Amino acid sequence: MVHEGVTVVPRGSAIPLLEGPKTEGVTIEDNGECVITPSTDVKFSGRLKEKNKLSYWNDWLLIGHHETPLSAPTKILEKFPSNLPKRPENVIPADSDKATIEEVIDIVEGSSTEVPPALPKDIEEKPARPIPRPEAPVDSMLKDMATIILSTFLLVGWVAFIITYPMSVHQQQQRQHQLEEKIQLLQQQKLPFRAPSDLPPDADFLDTSYGRTESSATSTPNVSPRASNHSAYSSISTSDVGSCLSTEQEEGGKDNPVSFIVSLCISPVGRMMQHNKGTFDNRDVAVKRILPECFSFADREVQLLRESDEHPNVIRYFCTEKDRQFQYIAIELCAATLQEYVEQKAFSHHGLQPITLLQQTTSGLAYLHSLSIDYTKLPVNEWNENNVKCWLESTGIKKDYVEKLHAEEVTGPALMELDESFLKSIGMKGGQIHMLICKRNKLRELQENAQQTKHSSSKTSDKTDAQTDPVRPKNVPAEETSSGDSCGPGEKASTESPAATSGKRQRKGNKSQPQSTDEVLELSNCRPFRSQNADFKYVKDRVLAPESGVNDLITPCHEYKSFAIAAELNKNQLQSKFACEVIRFASACMNIRTNGTIHFGIVDSVEDRGWKHGQIIGIKVKDREHYVDALDYIEKCFPEDVREVARKCIHPPVFVEVISKESQEQRFVVEVDIEPTSSLVKNRCFEVYLPKYNEGSQKVNLTKERALYQRLGAKSETVKHHDLVTFIQGLQDRDAQREKAELSRAEVHTEVSQNLGRKLSILLNNGKSYIDDSLRYILVTNRCEKDNLNYINFLMHLNIFCVFDFDEDSNVSGLYSKYKEHHATRSYFLQDFANESKTSNPAPQKHLCLFDQTSWIFCNGRSDFRGGEEPCDENTWIRTKKKYLKKAITRICDEILPKRSFIVLFLLLSPVQKTLVDIFQEFYTEMNGTEYIVCIAESRENYGKWAYLAQASCSIETLEQCSVVGMKLSHIDATIQAMLPSTAQPRHLPVSTRGLCTLPSLEEEKLFSLEILCADQCEDIKLDSLTEKEIQEIEQNFYRGRKIIWENFWLAEKGCCGEIIEREACKDASKLLDDILRRSGYNCSVAKLKIFHHPGSGGSTIARQVLWKRRKDLRCAVIKTSYSPVTVCEHALALREYEERDISYCLPVLLLIEDYDEDYLEELRYELMDAVAIRKINSPRPYFILMCCRRSNDPERLCKVSPLDTVAVTHKLTDSEKTLFKTKLEKLKQKDVKPEFILTFVLMCEEFNETYVRDFVGHILQGIDHSSRDTRLMCYVALLNFYVPNSYVSLSHCEAFLGLGVYTERTSRAYDFKSHLSEQARMIFIELRESTTYISSVQIIHCLVAKEILHQLSGNEPQSQLAMTLLQEKTLFGNRFGRDEFIKFIRDLFIRRDKRSRGDNTDTLFSPFIEHVCEAEDCEKAIAILKAAYELLGKDAFFAQQLARLHYINEKFKDAEYWAGVAKLHLPNDSYILDTEGQVYRRWFSFTVDKMTQDDIPENIIQKIEIALKAIKCFRSAQQAAKAERDIMNNAGYFGEVEVGCRLLRFLSTIPVFHRSPEGEYSELVKYLITDYIPKDIEKTWGRLHARLKGLRQNLYNALEWISEDLSYFQTDKTHEKEEEDEKDEKEEQVYNPRKWLKRQSEVYAKFFISTSLMEESNGGPESQLIKRMNIYKSGGGSVTNILSFLTDKKENRSAEKLERILSFYTENPQRDRLEDNDLINYILCHITLSCLAPGSAKLLPLQTLRDLSVRFYKGKRLFPASAYFLLTLLYWPDEALDKEPSPEKDEILNSALQTLKRLYDIKMKDVPTRKKRIYTHFFLGKGYGLLKIVHKTKIDKLISGSLDERRMKWLHGTVWNIGKIRDILKRVSGWTKDRNLFMRGFSFNGLVAFNIEVENNPTASRMQSI
Repeated sequence: MVHEGVTVVPRGSAIPLLEGPKTEGVTIEDNGECVITPSTDVKFSGRLKEKNKLSYWNDWLLIGHHETPLSAPTKILEKFPSNLPKRPENVIPADSDKATIEEVIDIVEGSSTEVPPALPKDIEEKPARPIPRPEAPVDSMLKDMATIILSTFLLVGWVAFIITYPMSVHQQQQRQHQLEEKIQLLQQQKLPFRAPSDLPPDADFLDTSYGRTESSATSTPNVSPRASNHSAYSSISTSDVGSCLSTEQEEGGKDNPVSFIVSLCISPVGRMMQHNKGTFDNRDVAVKRILPECFSFADREVQLLRESDEHPNVIRYFCTEKDRQFQYIAIELCAATLQEYVEQKAFSHHGLQPITLLQQTTSGLAYLHSLSIDYTKLPVNEWNENNVKCWLESTGIKKDYVEKLHAEEVTGPALMELDESFLKSIGMKGGQIHMLICKRNKLRELQENAQQTKHSSSKTSDKTDAQTDPVRPKNVPAEETSSGDSCGPGEKASTESPAATSGKRQRKGNKSQPQSTDEVLELSNCRPFRSQNADFKYVKDRVLAPESGVNDLITPCHEYKSFAIAAELNKNQLQSKFACEVIRFASACMNIRTNGTIHFGIVDSVEDRGWKHGQIIGIKVKDREHYVDALDYIEKCFPEDVREVARKCIHPPVFVEVISKESQEQRFVVEVDIEPTSSLVKNRCFEVYLPKYNEGSQKVNLTKERALYQRLGAKSETVKHHDLVTFIQGLQDRDAQREKAELSRAEVHTEVSQNLGRKLSILLNNGKSYIDDSLRYILVTNRCEKDNLNYINFLMHLNIFCVFDFDEDSNVSGLYSKYKEHHATRSYFLQDFANESKTSNPAPQKHLCLFDQTSWIFCNGRSDFRGGEEPCDENTWIRTKKKYLKKAITRICDEILPKRSFIVLFLLLSPVQKTLVDIFQEFYTEMNGTEYIVCIAESRENYGKWAYLAQASCSIETLEQCSVVGMKLSHIDATIQAMLPSTAQPRHLPVSTRGLCTLPSLEEEKLFSLEILCADQCEDIKLDSLTEKEIQEIEQNFYRGRKIIWENFWLAEKGCCGEIIEREACKDASKLLDDILRRSGYNCSVAKLKIFHHPGSGGSTIARQVLWKRRKDLRCAVIKTSYSPVTVCEHALALREYEERDISYCLPVLLLIEDYDEDYLEELRYELMDAVAIRKINSPRPYFILMCCRRSNDPERLCKVSPLDTVAVTHKLTDSEKTLFKTKLEKLKQKDVKPEFILTFVLMCEEFNETYVRDFVGHILQGIDHSSRDTRLMCYVALLNFYVPNSYVSLSHCEAFLGLGVYTERTSRAYDFKSHLSEQARMIFIELRESTTYISSVQIIHCLVAKEILHQLSGNEPQSQLAMTLLQEKTLFGNRFGRDEFIKFIRDLFIRRDKRSRGDNTDTLFSPFIEHVCEAEDCEKAIAILKAAYELLGKDAFFAQQLARLHYINEKFKDAEYWAGVAKLHLPNDSYILDTEGQVYRRWFSFTVDKMTQDDIPENIIQKIEIALKAIKCFRSAQQAAKAERDIMNNAGYFGEVEVGCRLLRFLSTIPVFHRSPEGEYSELVKYLITDYIPKDIEKTWGRLHARLKGLRQNLYNALEWISEDLSYFQTDKTHEKEEEDEKDEKEEQVYNPRKWLKRQSEVYAKFFISTSLMEESNGGPESQLIKRMNIYKSGGGSVTNILSFLTDKKENRSAEKLERILSFYTENPQRDRLEDNDLINYILCHITLSCLAPGSAKLLPLQTLRDLSVRFYKGKRLFPASAYFLLTLLYWPDEALDKEPSPEKDEILNSALQTLKRLYDIKMKDVPTRKKRIYTHFFLGKGYGLLKIVHKTKIDKLISGSLDERRMKWLHGTVWNIGKIRDILKRVSGWTKDRNLFMRGFSFNGLVAFNIEVENNPTASRMQSI
């Protein structure tokens, strides 16, 4: 057939072998078949559709064929090539009458009932005779009725064709010519093409909804059907690459909607390619004509077109052809491009809506993306400039250079020729050139290697390419080898059936895609011979050993069959093919007397492109019975006398599952074992027939003659006729060899058992005698039977991090039920554990609980849980829970546990499910191998199933190396327990009766926030387990700078190492502790002992020495500050009361807290005090002693502040200490310890002398390589350690930075990070291990050494440049493990300020590093660093805030304004950010005012005022934001507003329009601010300012009142006596002495609102009252805080006079002349204050009068300020003189006031911890009457003797109440708690406070408590 014709024949009918045209090199001469895949299509009319007769797809085979033209025309396929013969009998005209074709179909359909069955089930018993090749078509046709009928009609059709063909051709050419003219016209008009309306009715177009056409063989056609809509008439696209519109018209005149099609085109050539229009199978197509030099592009395009031809929205491909001049590609002709659709408004959209277009476009693109079509599959020499651009972007060179090279049109060939000179010519820098050349050279090497591999593989492949195979697609492996194809001696293979052909066309359905021949596949072992182990699995795409021949007759030979195509055949075809291969192979093995196995599903030919010989692919097994029943052919193929023998030798098929991680599709390798035992085959010869399926008769026939097969090498070959005699004569020898081989196999071999105990030791602890207790274990296990629970005691002693338990009954009767009897645990379900990292905990605390208690993860639900977590089957588990497993394991490996710090232990206790394999595969992937994975299984069967399933990830051999199999669980238990480094003896605590109590592990783990120091600490360590080297290492680690551990003290006590030096400070601390314990009348339940120390001076060692000495007398523990104070308090109480009978007489608990935050300590102290008070414990000694150890740069100063409870540890040594240190140093040197490796101790001996440190570091760094990565790492760590206290860099970051990577070798278990460092780095680095998480990190041995390293290594490089380089280290910032901590240290480097409250020398405005850069370099560099950090760390708002502060400090206000706006943009409701914005304007305003001159123009004045008003606005915004913040109390907005407002008032007073009066008053300004008056000079120019300035007074008043109330509530850290010692600037005063600041600002504020003249003008009006109030303000009586501050004045008489003067400003009769609320509050408070200073003053009103005045605050319905209710508590406290009779009304007033005070206090505090804002007690209840009973705190202070710090300690410890003078003036009152108590009464803004609480009958115990 040719393109113009098509034929249809019934399926199952024999095909007449017609003589067709022959083409040299194309036509196969032997059988007349053409290797070119035919192009098929079918036409049918609307009439057929109407009859619903579309079943022809299932009943008809469509065949077509075209020859490659010798010289293709410019427009290929436009007409049939004239130089090829057209035989009328082979051509059906395309335009022949439709009725003729339809009649043929009707007739054949009608006769189909007479056609015999397509697949006869009966099989000829006798051998089939060879079918002679027919000489003429007629002979073949007569065999079948359907063929006769069809031939008749074909003959009629041919006659009609001969008659009508010339006319049809002429008409077709005319229509084509008309169509082309219309197309050209439309193209000239740039209009979309429409189908001509004048076409005749018979010009219908093919409906492709049910089928796709196929092109010629060389055209590499599409072979898969799809349903799509494509056009017949459409204009050619004008774009080489684009998306096109395709239309379709159905017969009957109905138009279908337009379909959008994505056009795939990869050809990078423009001039090398032309687009033309042509026809193919009577349809219009677009034809690409390509020159020979671009044929490779065309081949690539054809390949991609074929791959993408499955989708309806991808452009369709028809065929390709080539001649000597051009190559042609025929693709779908489209109506328009996407650009035309979008841009041409006149374009008709053919009913295609935009949304539909987008959906279809994205659908097509998504499909193309799913095929992974990208430029990387192209050879480099075929890349265009866009491909090169993509590659350049992937290399990491700068974007600018990528764009330049793209602009230079650098294609693939040009890329290969790039040189340095060209790159420099386009402006490329040297570093970028070097990187690009290196990347290009690597790319060139890869390309060359690929070409060599391709060339070598092409030599071994067959000349027949997969694309030219007429039957097999390229991805289906060849079925048969050269030996496998032979079906009998001298007989050719029968023709495959159409069913087989159609099955092979399902290319996309075949999941087994070929592997690249360049890929190295992993080898696999064959199933053991005769093994029936159902657990044995093959892994897809692994490779078996090559097919083998005869070895020792017992070892089986192997033969492989891919069987991929045959497995898809019908039953008869499959069984005949399977039986043929098995019987041939079996005959050969039995004749040679060798065992053998034939494998189906293994690639058997290296000739298959993309596959490797022996590659495991597997086959689909629809029904196993088909394969089993296929061996029934044994009875038919073997002679009768050997059939029974053959049955016994040929074993039934074994179906071995093929597993794959990528696919869930079930595939098998079918294997048949052949075992010719000598007793069965002796003296026998096996000749066989072979079954063959005949396509013509559709029957299975046997070969005509029996054949004798033998194994020759790896093949089964027939024995040649001339070799028969020799072969038969050799039977006896082969029988004898077989008998000998069987006897040798039967001999008993004594198997030497493995040393599994040693293997277990090596796997768990790398061969050491004892297990490393620093390693953690992750246990993965399944169901543990009851009997095994007795042998898992070793698990109780391992440091298990978490358990993945697949036993749903574990909590009831399994492993968990026993484990939780010994250890505290946290149970999770899989999804809960995986999602816990999403909690809002801070990064350092996110995973903390996981380290303290074992996490038990139920991976498959719990049977005893009623919350819906039911166990599920494997498939459901994979679908619903496997995703959580991956998340959990990724979380552990990437975020929680560092590599090499844990071992994953698989404990297989029961039959294994696939879920256990899934968890292995996840750990194997995350841990990069099995190095830290151990498997233990007592049952070999359980292990075998697990291993066979797990081999999908790694080989069986690798699994065996890390597994202990066959060792009894009891033996494993005993072996591991013997390896434990410590005994299982319990630990003990001291008790109050001077005995001991046992502390089980379960109880200790419940107190996870404490590191408990037991009385017998370390006694459980097996001393003999420690080698001398290990003991020496423990000692040296301490002297190198590591924190001391309990083992150091224990070994020193045992005499195993030198004694620990005890410094004088240790003795001082012990004495203070004894004083606390012995001190009588100690009134505080929680005592503090503080140790401040220089870094590296041994403060932590001293604190732990004290703890170690008192471990047998007190209960001692170290607090883990990562836990909240509430948790620590709870655990501390439990530790104190554990196993104690009477909680009142428990031993005190000594708690060590190190490197703490002051707020944390105070909160903890208050929590403990509250807990003691709630328990109502009475004890003469403190319950808890907090030993606080903290670094400080000035410990001596802090010791002077509080000498009674503080110890200072400095670098300075006493004379006795110097002697001790020098003696110890000499002893260490005698042990051959080099001073360089105990550098910290050596420096301590030298008292950290700066000169010594400088020389020592210089000596170490001599000759160091400054360019090495080690040196750079040293600089980075030194930078962090010097500027950020307690900073470190995790070992994971260091490894990543140094490029050490991941170690997967077995030897890497002993991997030591230090071994990869330079000698200098090893000396100055100290490797730390966090005590809780055991996370390793690196630090410089001392901060002074870090400082000196920075100085000496930086050289000429400033520290700012070092920091910039650090910020650009992507390796450090990209490392996932420990990233949160690293980022925190980087933030602290740039943001954390020094504070004296934290022990720093000073309070700094910026971080010490930024301040250093500003001072040593310049501000611009500091700004540049902060900008870089801002960009790198996610545009952090607080970096922008620091930039704003840095700019305004350096008077760059515009930039400061910008960065404040940036910070505000990120955090618009943060009060601190808003305050910074206000500070920018405040500084700006102050700067402009200070620089102002007399010549300033009015516009400048207005500008200054506007800046001030902006500042006030920002501060007011900060106030509002602070109110909404629940966890902080930020009052900076109020302070800022007052400061700016007062400065603005001073500025306004200097403006000429508000001139100062001779009396020194600002009457004009006051009048302007408080009245409607506006001076004419500024009426217009200040138009927009008037309203805001006139509200200034009230705003400032409100701010001052808020500050006053705030200061009335809370204590300030500054004591009154210290105020006068520190005269600081305004800002310092605001922070350290806010009361004094408030008084000063109030005076400034009032000064500008006092005017005598205005007061006279007002004559008693509102202005007059306001000015009078301002006079009171100026005198110090305008607010509660200012009035109370008179009590702190040392000159009481002066203060009393001022108060009397203030009272004189008020009306003489306040009861008559009603005062405003605030005025009344101040008035009453002035009387109370005056009463404390001058009780006999004539200005004082009696108490009852003041009560009458204050009753307004009780009766009023509105809410008054808190100070009003505070006054009610003072005034209405029962007075013995006035309240002799009970008064319910007075009691109600008092109770109401107390309740309101409490409510207002709660509102004020929000959620802020009370430790952060301590309430201030203003007054105490004295023994007097009236106002005399109110005693201010300052009066009590004056009665306390001693220094300021001593007085503070007396207040803190409660000893102040034991002073006789104080007890004489204060009145003790009684009250009830549990018992009747006596206490001192205090008054605060939170209500009443009780001090010195004593049980009435037991005055020995007293406490302070707020009620």
